[in-house]
Amino acid sequence: MKKDNAGEAGAAPSESIDAKIRELGGWRGEMLARLRAAIRTADPEVVEEMKWRKPSNPLGVPVWEHDGIICTGETYKDKVKLTFAKGASLADPSGLFNSSLEGNTRRAIDFHEGDRIDEKALKALVRAAVEANVSAHSRKKS
Repeated sequence: MKKDNAGEAGAAPSESIDAKIRELGGWRGEMLARLRAAIRTADPEVVEEMKWRKPSNPLGVPVWEHDGIICTGETYKDKVKLTFAKGASLADPSGLFNSSLEGNTRRAIDFHEGDRIDEKALKALVRAAVEANVSAHSRKKS
């Protein structure tokens, strides 16, 4: 995995994500940890960041990047939402996307308590997002 950039207060983003998982606890912390593990397995070159810190969410939002944002991991009382930055342009043959379907750019997957993660399909989606980012990045360089 690539080295990630230092976050606020000197903590590396990966440490901030660890803290977020601990703070959440329960099923949401476990779900975020499992989603994170699947993302990191799908793309060993992924860079973890924490963005959008604010008083109501001082730890911020976990973000996974590779030549651009792959996805974010937002948490709510009733769900963990994995939002793919360019999800509308990705093939989703397994039908994982179940939220933000009306937009032109993003797509999301809402995970609720007790939901099963289709890791094979999720990893394929992450790899497709990385491929889209890398392709767009190399076109910009040309």
